[in-house]
Amino acid sequence: MTLPTPRLQIHPSTAILSDAERAERLQHLSFGRTFSDHMVLISYRDGAWQQGEVKAYGPLSLDPAASVLHYGQAIFEGFKAFAQPDGGIKTFRPQANGERFNRSAARLAMPAIPVDLFLEAADALIRLDCAWVPKNIGESLYLRPLMIATDPYLGVRPAHEYLFVLIASPAGAYFPNGVKPVTVWISEDFVRAAPGGTGEAKCAGNYAASLLAQAQAQDKGCDQVIWLDAVERCYIEEMGGMNLFFVYQEEGKTIIVTPELTGTLLPGITRRSLLDLAMDLGFEAEERRLTVQQWRDDIAAGRMTEVFACGTAAVITPVGEVKANGFTMAINNGENGPVTMALRDALLAIQHGTAADTHGWMHEVA
Repeated sequence: MTLPTPRLQIHPSTAILSDAERAERLQHLSFGRTFSDHMVLISYRDGAWQQGEVKAYGPLSLDPAASVLHYGQAIFEGFKAFAQPDGGIKTFRPQANGERFNRSAARLAMPAIPVDLFLEAADALIRLDCAWVPKNIGESLYLRPLMIATDPYLGVRPAHEYLFVLIASPAGAYFPNGVKPVTVWISEDFVRAAPGGTGEAKCAGNYAASLLAQAQAQDKGCDQVIWLDAVERCYIEEMGGMNLFFVYQEEGKTIIVTPELTGTLLPGITRRSLLDLAMDLGFEAEERRLTVQQWRDDIAAGRMTEVFACGTAAVITPVGEVKANGFTMAINNGENGPVTMALRDALLAIQHGTAADTHGWMHEVA
């Protein structure tokens, strides 16, 4: 009987760091600057995904005419692997990341990668580089899958050849000195995405287009930018590359509100998880549109008590102050809110295996 060709060939690196060198790097982590020993490469050509390989981390070779360098067919994802109390390793909702990766691919006229292959690639890389998974609460191994168009062709059309790449980066606690609220700037000069555009896709161009607004926010003394809708320029959409949540106290109830998905917002996996987790904690959860004026009125009236953003990297980031042309607004006296921190602690507990995973979010790797 002929055995099927394996979808991934494993080529362990002969130049991995020593245990001492790795331990030194794991003690001084900052997001996205340290990388594990290996990476995954899978090529797409002739209408099909080819046999992939797990090999030593290193530079890629691209033709100068590669489509991605000229027309920007590039998408990516981000998810995390967490050390568990029993010594195992689990990833948080990687299936959802694989599905969103393919939705982004469809929007940019790129081929879908089978989700089971997406998961197989991540599991293989994590198992080979398991020593790079940090052990402390708040730390993780961040996985970055991406896909780029590699056709050496200058014609404007969807490419015929692509490369799927997966790399891993050990990530320390996003707030090494403790969680602290950020100050945000409401951008009136720029928009992140317009109806019919690529707002709900996780594509490289969205982030390139956001950098000028982020720089403007920093010039205003703020940490992040708040995006408004592109049509009426009054509805709140996102904070930087993160989804926003607003906490209301009404008639003895705690209500968690996040802007509804309109096609211009990224459908965050952390966002979706927090909507479910809020109800587990006894809160109510809603998705609806919210204007800047409503935000100001609800803070002034005391109905809205906390604001936070969420995403894979930081999990939850409290918002302590809002600045805009014409006004400044404090949120919860610039302090961390109890609902915000309860949600953050509950999510981290599931990810690190210290609380029951009742939703089946954690995927066992090793």
